[in-house]
Amino acid sequence: MMRREIFTEEHEMFRAQVRRFVDSEIEPKVPEWNRVGMSDRASWRKMGEAGFLGANAPAEYGGGGVDFIYDAIVMEELSRVRAHGLMMSLHSDICIPYIASFGSEEQKRRYLPGAIAGETILAIAMTEPGTGSDLAAVQTTARRDGDHYVINGSKIFISNGQIADLVIVVCKTDPKAIPPHKGVSLMLVDASAPGFVRGRKLDKLGLRGQDTSELFFEDCRVPAGNLLGMEGTGFKMLMEKLQQERLCVGVSSMASCRRTLEDTIAYCKNRKAFGQPIAEFQNTQFKLAEMMTEVEVGQAFVDKLLAAHVRGDEIVAEVSMAKWWTTDLQKKIASQCLQLHGGYGFMMEYPVSTDYADAAVQSIYAGTNEIMKVIIARRMGLESRK
Repeated sequence: MMRREIFTEEHEMFRAQVRRFVDSEIEPKVPEWNRVGMSDRASWRKMGEAGFLGANAPAEYGGGGVDFIYDAIVMEELSRVRAHGLMMSLHSDICIPYIASFGSEEQKRRYLPGAIAGETILAIAMTEPGTGSDLAAVQTTARRDGDHYVINGSKIFISNGQIADLVIVVCKTDPKAIPPHKGVSLMLVDASAPGFVRGRKLDKLGLRGQDTSELFFEDCRVPAGNLLGMEGTGFKMLMEKLQQERLCVGVSSMASCRRTLEDTIAYCKNRKAFGQPIAEFQNTQFKLAEMMTEVEVGQAFVDKLLAAHVRGDEIVAEVSMAKWWTTDLQKKIASQCLQLHGGYGFMMEYPVSTDYADAAVQSIYAGTNEIMKVIIARRMGLESRK
C-alpha cells in the first residue's frame, strides 16, 4: 500500500489510539451486535469518553475541533473490524453537523454535548415508503399549532431508528409550496415526544448489527423551538450536507474493500488445491493484482477528495463520482473475493460472506448510484431541457 499523503504525524498518532480502542472495545462485540441486530449504548458512551464521537465538532460543545480527516480515521478503523452496527459516521458526520451548522445556540447547547459524549444517539429520517431519493416529494407534514408543530407521516429504512434518542425529521411545513422543495423543513424530534412511534426493526440482507427501522408520527407534538433553521430551508440544508455524507460512504467503502481483499490474499496463500496454494495459480494472481490496483486507484481518489473537503472546496460532482464508483467497486471486490474462497465463501463462518451481503446496500443508500450519475451529468451541463 502506498503511503497516504493526507495524514500528518498527529493523524497517525490518533489512528493508533483509535485502533487500540477498536480492537479491545469494539471488535469483540461485533458478533453479538450482528446476532441481536443492534449495537449497545455502553459502547456509544465509551466512544464518547474516548473522544471518538464528533472529533470534527466544535470544541465549545465538547467536540475535538479538529479536521474531518480525524473522523475519517474513525470510520476506517470501524470498517476494518466490520463494526457496521455502530453507524458512527451517521451520528458524528451526518447528524451532528446539521445541528452544529444550522442549529440555534440553544439547540446546540441542548443536544451537542450529549451527542458528542455518546449519551444522545442521533438519527436522520429522510426516506419514506413512496419517495425514495426524491426528498422534495416527502409527504410527512409539520403543521404549526401555537407554540408547537404537529407532525404526521411515516419514514422507512431509518438507520439507528430503534436506538436513537433524537431524530432529525425531513418534513413539509408548506405542502402547497411551488416548487415543492421550498416547503421542506427539518425538525428535531426527541424520541420521548408524544406521538413518536418506533415501528418494526427491519430484517435486512446485510449490515445485520445495525438497526434499521420504520418510524411513525401520529399527531407528534414538537416545540416550535425544535425547528432547525428556518421554515422552507430544509432542502437547501440537505443539499449542503450531502457532500460530506457521500464522502463518508466512499471512505467506508474503500476501507471495507481493503479488508476484504487482505483477508482473501491471506486465504489464498493458505488454501491448497491440486497440491499447491491457490495463490500460485495464475488466474488467482491476476484477479488479486487487478483488485489491488483498483483499491489503490479508488483510495487515491477518495484521499484527494478528503483533502479538498477539508479545504472547504465545493466537490459535489466529485463526491458523487466517488460514491457510485467506490460502492460499485466494493460490490465487485466482495463478489470476486467470495468466488476465490470457493465453497467456503458461501459459509457464514467466513467474513467474506458477510462482506458480500453488507456491500449490497452501499449503492442504494445516501442516494442511489443512479442518482449520483444524474448529479454528475447535470454538473456536466447535460440535464434535460424539459
